[in-house]
Amino acid sequence: MAKLTKKQKEAASKIEKNKLYSLKDAAALIKVIASAKFDESVDIAVRLGVDPRKANQMVRGVVTLPHGTGKDVRVLALVTPDKEAEAKAAGADHVGLDDYLQKIKDGWTDIDVIITMPAVMGKLGPLGRVLGPRGLMPNPKTGTVTMDVAKAVQEVKAGKIDFKVDKTGIVHAGIGKVSFDADKIYDNAHEIIQTLIKLKPTAAKGTYIKGIHLTSTMSPAIALDPKAV
Repeated sequence: MAKLTKKQKEAASKIEKNKLYSLKDAAALIKVIASAKFDESVDIAVRLGVDPRKANQMVRGVVTLPHGTGKDVRVLALVTPDKEAEAKAAGADHVGLDDYLQKIKDGWTDIDVIITMPAVMGKLGPLGRVLGPRGLMPNPKTGTVTMDVAKAVQEVKAGKIDFKVDKTGIVHAGIGKVSFDADKIYDNAHEIIQTLIKLKPTAAKGTYIKGIHLTSTMSPAIALDPKAV
């Protein structure tokens, strides 16, 4: 196991062992313990009482963070020529179709989100092996396959993110930067937690929210009290 640096030890000393923090306290503390020279990302990890191997216990959805992610999301709009101007006006970083499909086929994935139209999905199928593992495959359920391309681009740029429980039953999501006010970190975290609660599968039994941790890029995790969010 790697030894902790002096800064990591100092940060860890500010977190009480075995204490479960309220979301408000954790949002304030995450700013105190962050010590990197860059603007660290703030992430949330929520452990759910579900079995992701069962289709009726899969948890997946989208949420619009009230204060955005603090990240400049790079959007590729794969659209037909009649939709290109609309996508560009909405703020898409890359707009086109066949040229970008070829670039992706050649290994280019320097983007965060792909938004496309139902008519284009057939062309994306063969690229599943490239896009799937990177979480870039558009999906109607997350609003990234739509005829209203402009709205989809604007929502993503404004802080709309999609999430999916992993095979261990945990949902990970980036919810901001340590430069955010504590209240904004709280608001964003609260929004995704409440969204997860609304998405509780009827087949899930027992405790649904089993654990929540808030972390920044270079700092130790802060354990939250699921009852105090």
